[in-house]
Amino acid sequence: MNIWQFINTQLEQYTPVMLLYVVESKGSSPGRQGFSIAVTQKAMQGSIGGGIMEHKLVEWARDLLQKQVYQVQLKRQVHRKNEQKDQSGMICSGEQTVALIPLLPKDLPVVKQVLSAASGVLKLSPQGLTFQAKAPTLPRYQYFNTTHQEWSFEEQIGMQNNVYIVGGGHVGLAFSQVMANLDFRIYMYDDRPGLNTMEANHYAHHKRVLPYDQLGEAIPAGANHYVVVMTFGYRSDDIAIRQLLGKPLKYLGLMGSQAKIDQLLANLRKDGLPEEQITQIYTPIGLPISSKTPAEIAISIAAEIIGVKNFIPDRL
Repeated sequence: MNIWQFINTQLEQYTPVMLLYVVESKGSSPGRQGFSIAVTQKAMQGSIGGGIMEHKLVEWARDLLQKQVYQVQLKRQVHRKNEQKDQSGMICSGEQTVALIPLLPKDLPVVKQVLSAASGVLKLSPQGLTFQAKAPTLPRYQYFNTTHQEWSFEEQIGMQNNVYIVGGGHVGLAFSQVMANLDFRIYMYDDRPGLNTMEANHYAHHKRVLPYDQLGEAIPAGANHYVVVMTFGYRSDDIAIRQLLGKPLKYLGLMGSQAKIDQLLANLRKDGLPEEQITQIYTPIGLPISSKTPAEIAISIAAEIIGVKNFIPDRL
């Protein structure tokens, strides 16, 4: 259950919720901008960085709920032991500012908007929580602060990153499950009608059966588009890669044995495909962690994609 589902459930039961949101973070703060936790008197969902800092703020939120103090609060937390003001109790350095937003049953329409919209802008301010459904743009976060009474925070939420999985087998199913927890919109393609693992895949947002020689039209270019090719065999991998090679993508990865990969790349070079395009393929796919099972392979691929997404320059 994600945090907005948790909030929705609580408000539908007429249980007030305090939403704690990191609106700004600096340095080595454990709570990064955009981290959030929803708190009731008896339950909570999410995290704003953990440790004694989170514990104290959760207890404060529960105290406010108990006293029915339904006012927006802004709390600066500094993670340095020698800090004279706003010391969090942690010593990891850095700092973060946390907004406490009380949510009541009257806020249910906004929460349901967040849950139903594919993307949009979440806005926090002294007036509370608002949401506008629209296509995401950059930057993802914007924080403006004049005083504790004049500030605003905006976050572009929704599936800003798209992963296209070519091959709906066991690894594709396991990989979909991992990526479903990482804020990716998942597209699954296979050329085999009635494939049991494809039909059992409830994590993919979109599933489509099509010939692999149509992938070039089906998968669009995009700066936040990640493509993973893991088809049934060499021939289908070759078709898929030739359809996608040269397309502006954030990531293009190919799964397979070293022998298969060597042969496939050699044939691409033999056929005169540009070397600068061939070297952009991430293969062998995933981080080298000696993964064997579909679940382990899925984790290794997801870890590599996270590194690319977060601009880690060198592969581990």
